[in-house]
Amino acid sequence: MRIIAGEKKGLRLKSLEGVHTRPTLDKVKESVFNMIGPYFNGGIVVELFGGSGALSLEALSRGAEKAYVFEKNKKACAVIRSNVEKCHYEKIVHIKQSDARNALKILQQYDEKIDILFIDPPYAQNEFYNLARTISDAGLLAESAVIVCEHDHKTELPETYGLFQKKKSSTYGNIAISIYEK
Repeated sequence: MRIIAGEKKGLRLKSLEGVHTRPTLDKVKESVFNMIGPYFNGGIVVELFGGSGALSLEALSRGAEKAYVFEKNKKACAVIRSNVEKCHYEKIVHIKQSDARNALKILQQYDEKIDILFIDPPYAQNEFYNLARTISDAGLLAESAVIVCEHDHKTELPETYGLFQKKKSSTYGNIAISIYEK
């Protein structure tokens, strides 16, 4: 696994070994960023179910300004921390060792609007995709925000989360990506 583009292009990242996380494949990650925009001029990224933090680190490498990464697994948080240090992003990545259901309460403490929201829970736990609606309804998403959901290709996600509508979707083997925008 590596960073595909931007200032940290080619940098190899660690992932947690075993079945606790499912790192986003490089080809899927590249497709996601082709769909949401290859480069950014600032912006806040939130990654629920961080795993290795690869999606946030990719966004930062491409020009996002700050990231909040939520991951409840202590070992995965250590991997994220290691990847953040490798990228020298310690000042702009905030790792929250917490269940994603606590994200709303934690994010409400900051006076910032989210520009990119990544949601990639364990595939069997579809209820977590509803966090997109919860965060949207709380007014935490910027007007031009993008919600990116990675899910099993057999899982049908709703057409809307609050004011955000599904604009794009793609399938890569058994992995599907759904993109929501206002």
